[in-house]
Formats: sequence, C-alpha cells, structure tokens
Amino acid sequence: MRIRELFQQVPKGLAGDEDAIHQMRVAGRRLRVALPSLARRPEGTRARRALRVLRQLAQTAGVSRDLDVISGLLGDWLQTDPAVTPDSLALQRRLLAERRRSRGRMAEALLDLEIARLRRDLRAIVRRKGEDVFTSLARLHTEREQRGAELLAELAGLGDRFDAVRLHGLRKSARKLRYSAEILAELRQRPAEAADLFRELQGKLGDIHDGHVLAGWLAHQAQLGERRGLDSLVAEARRLEAIFHQRSLDAHQDFLRANPRESIERALDAMGRTRFVA
Repeated sequence: MRIRELFQQVPKGLAGDEDAIHQMRVAGRRLRVALPSLARRPEGTRARRALRVLRQLAQTAGVSRDLDVISGLLGDWLQTDPAVTPDSLALQRRLLAERRRSRGRMAEALLDLEIARLRRDLRAIVRRKGEDVFTSLARLHTEREQRGAELLAELAGLGDRFDAVRLHGLRKSARKLRYSAEILAELRQRPAEAADLFRELQGKLGDIHDGHVLAGWLAHQAQLGERRGLDSLVAEARRLEAIFHQRSLDAHQDFLRANPRESIERALDAMGRTRFVA
C-alpha cells in the first residue's frame, strides 16, 4: 500500500503539484520506517539501496515543500493584514517566483534519482514477503525503546529554551515514532492512539518551524534589499520578519503549555512500554 502511494504521487510531483510533493515525501518517509521493521532482510543490498534512494527523494523534495508551506503562510497573512503595502506584495511575488524555480530544480533532481531501480528493489522485497509478525513486533519494540529514550533525552536537554534547529530535530524524531506507532496499530489491529498523540506533537513543532523558516526567508530578503538600496522593501521585510518570528515564539509557548513530556510518555505507553526515566 505505501509503495503504491509513493509511485502514484511521483508523476504529479514531477509536474510540481503541491499536494503530490507532500504525499510523495510522506509515503517515502513511511517506507523508510516500515522497511527495517517489516522486510525479511532489512540489512540486505536491496533494502539498504532502497532506503538510500528514499532518503534522497525526501531531501530533494524538502526545499520545495518548505517554500510551498511558507508561501501559503505569507499569503494567508497578507489577505488580512491591514498594513499591507506594495512592498508586501513584491515580497510575496519574490517568494512565489522562488517556489516556481525550486519546483523546476526539484523535478530535474528527481529525474536524476534511481527511481526505476527503487521500484524494482521494492518489488523484489515484496515478493520475498514480509517478516513474521512476532519478529516485526520485536523490531518495533526495540525501535520504540531506542527512539523514545532519545526523544525524551532531547526534550530534557532542550528544556524551555527556544532553539529552532533542535526543536525541528524533535519534530523529526516524533514523526518517526508516529510512523512506527501506525505500523504497530496495523499489526495489532488496535486504535492508533499513540500515532494521534505524536501527530499532535508534530503539528505543534511544525508551527514553530514554519514561522521560523518564513522569518529567516524575510531576513534574507531584507539583506538583499539593503545591498540594493531598497529602503522601503527592507523596512517591510523586517516588519514581516518580526511578525513571523513572534508567531514562532508563540507557537513554542503553546508547545510548552501542552506538557510535551507527558504527551510523549502517554504515546510511548500506548505503544506498550514501561515508563522511561530520563
């Protein structure tokens, strides 16, 4: 199922379809979690090669996806911003143009990936059939224990500090655990309570990341404007940068108020584990 999801999205993703790019990355990430847990020979040549190409695929589509998200974020804001100016709209046009260029580069880069080889490798892995349920559950148990301990340690080390890079790292770790929880729920035929908890945590961390990325893009535009003597555009870029930086800070406070450690422990408990002490 996840393999079909991936290859159904590739043609539309190559054409620049925003939703297809997102779904392509999601399907690829899910496969990267599923293969080590479910494949009969996860350490084999085909599995390792498939994982490498899946990682390259996610990285290739990543920049374009970030630009899709922040262009939507800026567009939504400008629709209701009472202080919108011609410079605001000029910045929006710049962002949309950068997104178009990025999609073109992404399509070229995707064509350079070994997509046909990936498809053959995945088909061969499927033909071998998956690992037995008990072995897969044991692998997922180990994955949950290791990643859960790492996530709690990362969270404890960060405390209540705003560090956008490390918070994004938390998001990626939560996403991997979410996908593992989804697989566990399918194998056990139980509700995906843990996956829902990780999805909520991932969403809050995503709000932090998106505001931070847009603020960074606007800061870069201000720097470019300063070199060219575009004073009014610089002022507008700085105004919007401050708005989205604050939105990122506010999202961080919302994340802290939600008691993320408790949410993580509840999710890990729902996956069937004993409580960690970190």
